[in-house]
Amino acid sequence: IAEDVAELHVFQRTPHWVIPRPDYRFKPWQRRSLQRPFVYQLLRKIVYWALEGRVLGFKYSKAFLNLVARRRAMKLINKQLTDPELRRKLTPQYTIGCKRIILSDTLYPALSRPNVTLHDSADSIARLTKTGVVTQTGQEVALDLIVYSTGYDATDGLISYPVIGKNGAKLSDYWSTFPRAYLGTTVPGFPNFFIVTGPNTGIGHTSALFIIESQMEYIMRCINEVRRSGAQSIEVRETAESRYTELIHSEMERTVWKTGGCHSWYQSESGHVIAMFPGFSFTYRRWAKRFSEADHYFALTTANS
Repeated sequence: IAEDVAELHVFQRTPHWVIPRPDYRFKPWQRRSLQRPFVYQLLRKIVYWALEGRVLGFKYSKAFLNLVARRRAMKLINKQLTDPELRRKLTPQYTIGCKRIILSDTLYPALSRPNVTLHDSADSIARLTKTGVVTQTGQEVALDLIVYSTGYDATDGLISYPVIGKNGAKLSDYWSTFPRAYLGTTVPGFPNFFIVTGPNTGIGHTSALFIIESQMEYIMRCINEVRRSGAQSIEVRETAESRYTELIHSEMERTVWKTGGCHSWYQSESGHVIAMFPGFSFTYRRWAKRFSEADHYFALTTANS
């Protein structure tokens, strides 16, 4: 909205790392080539494996992360921000990737406009008034309109409505410490209940659709096993869910989302990283395809559920 207002004040809690958008316009000969199934599938595989390689930085090597991401981000800062003070305010002090990386070619130019003022955490909002806001430094800023961009609850409030399982069990009680689920999909005590994009199924380096498709593969295997066995319900065992959750958060300790020096919406109030899957997407797909009957409990009745 910077171009549409006379004056804009941006109150920033913490800066984000920004890298340029990787937009590319295909040339006519390239579009013709992509009409061939072989070329199209080859390009898909190249894009997939190139994106999958980002896990090496997010989890295994900060040097690699700095090489492929931070260097690009700093180059954009130095290119688009000429004001030293603005550059200081917009340069994060945590490891790139700890918070979600912004893809934009227009954010820094917008904040550099003469009608835009950036307030950092040292000059944040102290209180609202009838005419605008007063900052921590005592500055009164007159405003016609306030736009709240304070985020959303993506972890502890993962499911906002009540879910009741066997014997009146409440999902909110099971998740009282932090949200958890086997493959991010099934929960002990909640038969025939499947969550899509549940705990630790977010992906920070590739398409979320790949994970969703993998979850659907697991869900369909559960349904087919119920039909094959003649049972009426399927439920993951508590031991299996605990073992899976312990593995996920053990692996998470190695990731930038846990050790990058920031607090992001990836984390629940408990400090556990809930939004992200700590590994390669093909690892998750392999786990989802490998249905383990021993990890599940089949019942002939759904009474009390």
